[in-house]
Amino acid sequence: MDSEIMLGRLQNYEITPEVARADVIIVNTCGFINSAKEESIRAILDMHEARKKGSLLVVTGCLMQRYREELMKELPEVDLFTGVGDYDKIDEIILKKQNLFSPDTYLQANEERVITGSNYHAYIKISEGCNQKCSFCAIPTFKGKLKSRSLENIVGEVQKLVKKGYYDFSFLSQDSSSYMRDHAVSDGLISLIDAVEKIEGVKTARILYLYPSTTSNALIERIIASPVFANYFDMPIQHASDKMLKIMRRGSGAARIKELLNLMKKAPNAFLRTGVIVGHPGESEAEFDELCAFLQEFKFDRVSAFAYSKEEDTLSYEMEQVPAKIISKRLSKIEKITRAAIEASFARELGKKFIVSLEGESSEGEMFYAAKKALWDKDIDGEILINESDIEQLETGGRYWCEITQVAGSQALGKITAKA
Repeated sequence: MDSEIMLGRLQNYEITPEVARADVIIVNTCGFINSAKEESIRAILDMHEARKKGSLLVVTGCLMQRYREELMKELPEVDLFTGVGDYDKIDEIILKKQNLFSPDTYLQANEERVITGSNYHAYIKISEGCNQKCSFCAIPTFKGKLKSRSLENIVGEVQKLVKKGYYDFSFLSQDSSSYMRDHAVSDGLISLIDAVEKIEGVKTARILYLYPSTTSNALIERIIASPVFANYFDMPIQHASDKMLKIMRRGSGAARIKELLNLMKKAPNAFLRTGVIVGHPGESEAEFDELCAFLQEFKFDRVSAFAYSKEEDTLSYEMEQVPAKIISKRLSKIEKITRAAIEASFARELGKKFIVSLEGESSEGEMFYAAKKALWDKDIDGEILINESDIEQLETGGRYWCEITQVAGSQALGKITAKA
């Protein structure tokens, strides 16, 4: 979304997919975990290697904000540097050819975005920053404290996008369930749901990144009652052991997390996504086994498992670390469990009919169309391969009824039966 804000400011430029042709190259970096940092550095060096003489290489984003002094010294390949406070000033930075690091994290207001990758779905940022104090997370150190967008501002953006043909929305932030807590409102997402439901043209919506200690029963019940917001529950639990949840400073124990998850699971057509961390300091075999047992028992629809990443400026940085070999072994084991859970979720779709949005050509190539179940989030929950249709002309972004005819592992084949 920050990249889309920059594209909105650069509409006078023509976009090219060829680095060698570009006059300006912008790399928007991530600085959250080691793998993302390494990927960002590789992308910067690759862009430099491929670019033409006289072009501008601009690096922005979280990695730059977090390691500003260090990277400005170590990356002579880069022409211009900026951080997380100036996405809406990217045109000025390029014009003046000056580095810029504003002290505050950028929070979207009324700036126009250029939505990429879809003609029907858009992500909507509802806040920036985070007030949580998770032991493993450095985000508050470079994103700052929670800052919520006004409800009017969010509604205005959705209304504009609906007029352009968008009808499917995902609302997100670093800690979505804390939305408006910086304005002393404890359940701001309920007000958001109320407001979005009134916007004619919004057909489906979902909320990403709920935090256990700021998610209320009332919020879950409001989502379940909504005719617009899907029963899509994305809550990274990180662990299932009370001991580990305390070490990780998650703010909620296992009993409360399970209470929330069970309330979510009871919803009609519920879809549950979570994330866990393996190998955090303090995790013994006993705690790891407890996490594995819970994941096997609860049967999430989607699970993302991450190896613990030792990050500067976090509480866990100075703790006694779990050896890398043990983390790798545990990750391999838990990935088998998560793969089985995802495949079981796909298997439950066999023979069902539901509404999908057509994405265009599939990841398998032009032999198949790709479709997204209306319940799912875009890009992260998988695709349905369409190889049959009762309708001759299918439109990218169109809504259709689909029947799942085959499932193999985490791949589903479907047939379009009618317009929705």
